[in-house]
Amino acid sequence: MRLRALLDTDALGLKLLGGEDELDRGVRGVMTTDLRDPSRYLSGGELVLTGLAWRRDAADSEPFVRILVQAGVAALAAGEAELGDVPDDLVVACARHRLPLFAVHESVAFATITEHVVRQVSGERAGDLAAVVDRHRRMMTSGPAGGGPDVVLDLLGSDLDLRAWVLSPTGRLIAAPKETTGARGTVPALDPEACARLAAEHLAAVRTGRRGPHRVVLDRTTYSLFPVWGSGHGPSSEPGDPRGTMLSDWLLAVEADAGDWAEERLDLLQGVTQLIAVERDRRDAARTVRRRLAQEVLELVQTGAAPAEIAARLRVAAPVLLPGLGTAPHWQVVVARVEWEDGRGDGGPVTQALLEEILVDPASTGPEPSDRIAVAHTGDEAIALVPLPSVTDEHDEAGPGVQADALLESVRGPLTAGLDGDGRLTVGVSAAVHSAEGLRGALEEARHARRVAAARPGRVCAAGHQELASHVLLLPFVPDDVRRAFTARLLDPLREYDRRHRAELIPTLEAFLDCDGSWTRCATRLHLHVNTLRYRVGRIEQLTGRDLSRLEDKLDFFLALRMS
Repeated sequence: MRLRALLDTDALGLKLLGGEDELDRGVRGVMTTDLRDPSRYLSGGELVLTGLAWRRDAADSEPFVRILVQAGVAALAAGEAELGDVPDDLVVACARHRLPLFAVHESVAFATITEHVVRQVSGERAGDLAAVVDRHRRMMTSGPAGGGPDVVLDLLGSDLDLRAWVLSPTGRLIAAPKETTGARGTVPALDPEACARLAAEHLAAVRTGRRGPHRVVLDRTTYSLFPVWGSGHGPSSEPGDPRGTMLSDWLLAVEADAGDWAEERLDLLQGVTQLIAVERDRRDAARTVRRRLAQEVLELVQTGAAPAEIAARLRVAAPVLLPGLGTAPHWQVVVARVEWEDGRGDGGPVTQALLEEILVDPASTGPEPSDRIAVAHTGDEAIALVPLPSVTDEHDEAGPGVQADALLESVRGPLTAGLDGDGRLTVGVSAAVHSAEGLRGALEEARHARRVAAARPGRVCAAGHQELASHVLLLPFVPDDVRRAFTARLLDPLREYDRRHRAELIPTLEAFLDCDGSWTRCATRLHLHVNTLRYRVGRIEQLTGRDLSRLEDKLDFFLALRMS
């Protein structure tokens, strides 16, 4: 379809702000994003929809538009709901790069535009399919009356007699149809065990690089599993390597064998997954504030900010995460890391989304049960700040809140299937703390607990604060002058050598200890020959007078790095 056709469709509420000479461009798809750099998820010809959450100031517009143009998108449509009028700097940047720019009126949901483009691009439908698509216009509105993905599933059941469910990557039920009676009887509930098995089969299939839909037979019932890609999610940019997104994307499970379907019906279901993805995008957008709060608190804690400054930020976060509580909550820190055997960590947005999913009560349903969870990410870790309304029993050895031994119980099967062969998920859980002063210790505690989990066998492991040695509990409270003296004696010679020779001895030491002294694993992670690694470790020992084959010296280095 042409851009001109979109502009001529009054129901879409588009206003042209620039690019009148480019309206004959073709549109091959649609993508909703608020990423600062969405290039890896663009293939060219898309109409890009954005709520402008990526824009912090006027300087952000030029690089964002340049990225879109380099990716070959057809046009940009900016919503007016967040900032009101589209900023002038974005208009200027689009004009400079000859990128057509539309404003989307605040009364028009991105879902309406998405559904329209999907419908037009997918081509003609058979009669009954066209009727279903026409009815999809009302099912993903911006208000609560739209019903979200549940309405999609109800229409599939009533119009096409298809039983379908939306599942998270861990097998949690996101959406299910209402109990209706069709040609094949009443839609049955999908029990948690079946959900977990379907999610496991889906992750195993995606991990091998097979394209969906994936055919699965459970208890003599055939299901077809369709990936639901959200914006910022999609097939990995690395050919044959889908690991970047599979642990965070939803799936649509349909009780049918899609291998027997005509192309028109397959096209319809692919369109339905795009409509469901709108709900996924909405959920991610709703998490933006909570994620930002967590990121701000984490940065304050890690940079050694004053407890009063951290406490002030927590007072802002508390009513967002626990509205109406009236009293300061207790807090718990959970740290997660996904790591692959080739040494590549995956601790960014994917592990962030996965940790948010893991922390949801497995008995809950629907897309928004994680409103009280704030997850940030830094380096190769995802870090959750979990508020607790109260500490029910301070003498309870297990403690309140999130429990490491139960955290992964319901998700272990699906995630093991997704990670089998080359990946691991490790999680560490802190004790509950009641003030800003305790957050630094809680973060250290959770990180050390994750290291305990990483030392265990298995693809999916967790450890709690109860399993930590006493020095871990004391480490965050060592006086600053003692910290400085201890770390200077051990690390200053290495830092000085790195400064003069760019030898990367400090990163090498960190990786060596993180790999538990394994020469092969450490060399793989650093992309070094083992002999080069041995040379660097020898230089570390020579400069410090320590022996990294001795447990005592390893522990000293470990503590120095943690306190630096």
